[in-house]
Amino acid sequence: MPVRAEHDRAVLAALLGRDPVLHAYQLGDLDDFFWPYTSWFRRDEEVALLYHGADPPTLLAFAPPSRVSRLAALLRELAPVLPVRLWAHLSPGLEPALTGAFRMDEAGPHHRMALTDPQRLAALAPAGTVLDAGDLPALRRLYDVAYPGNWFDPRMLDTGQYVGVRDGGELVAVAGVHVFSPAYRVAALGNVTTHPRLRGQGLAGAVVTALCRRLREQVAHVTLNVKADNAAALRLYGRLGFTRVADYGEYALSAHPR
Repeated sequence: MPVRAEHDRAVLAALLGRDPVLHAYQLGDLDDFFWPYTSWFRRDEEVALLYHGADPPTLLAFAPPSRVSRLAALLRELAPVLPVRLWAHLSPGLEPALTGAFRMDEAGPHHRMALTDPQRLAALAPAGTVLDAGDLPALRRLYDVAYPGNWFDPRMLDTGQYVGVRDGGELVAVAGVHVFSPAYRVAALGNVTTHPRLRGQGLAGAVVTALCRRLREQVAHVTLNVKADNAAALRLYGRLGFTRVADYGEYALSAHPR
C-alpha cells in the first residue's frame, strides 16, 4: 500500500489508539480544536502527522521499535512532498528515512512521560487558579522572563486547562497543556514554568498537581514531553507520579536542493 492522505478520523483514532500514550499528541490533534491544522498520511497501519498550527510546521512520527522499519518506509515516500522547512519529532531509528531529502539539525533527545502513579498527587498540595483569555498579557510577560522561546498558542487558554499562581497580582507560575481532548481521552502538559526569582519553592509542583487533578477528571492519559538532559524537570515529574515510557528526537529540517 503506497502512502496516501488519510481523512477518516475514525480510522486514525483506531490506529493511534493502539498506543494512546505514545500517540497522545496525535490523538489530541484529531479533536475539532486542532483538526483544521492537520494533514495525515498513512501507509498500511502506520501514520504520520504534519501539524500546520506552528511555524514551521511540525512532523510527528512515532512507532514502537517493532514497527520503526514500516514507519520509515512511509517517511521515505513522504519526504518529497514535505515542506522545505519544518520541525520533526521522530522515534529513534527514523532519522535515516529523511536524511536523503533534508539536512537534520538535532535539538536533542527527549522523553515521553505518562502519569502512571496518580496516587502521588494525593500527597501534594495543589495551588493556583484557572486562567482565561483575560490573563494572556500576564502570561506572556511571565513567559518572556521565565520561558523565552517556548511554543505557546494563545488559543490553548480556551481549553480552561491553564493554572497559574500570582504573587502581588503578578503571575509567577503556570502549568498548561499542549493537547487536551476529552473526546479522545488524552492530554499533554506543556508551557510549565516558574518566575526565576521564585524557583525552588515548590510552585511548579503545586500548579502541575492542581492541573493534573483537573485533567484526570476528563481524560484517561496525562502525558508530557521533556528534554532528556532536563534533570530538574525529570525529578519533579517523577515525584508527581510520571514515568518515562518512550524516547524520541527533535530535529530542525531544511530540504536539500531539489
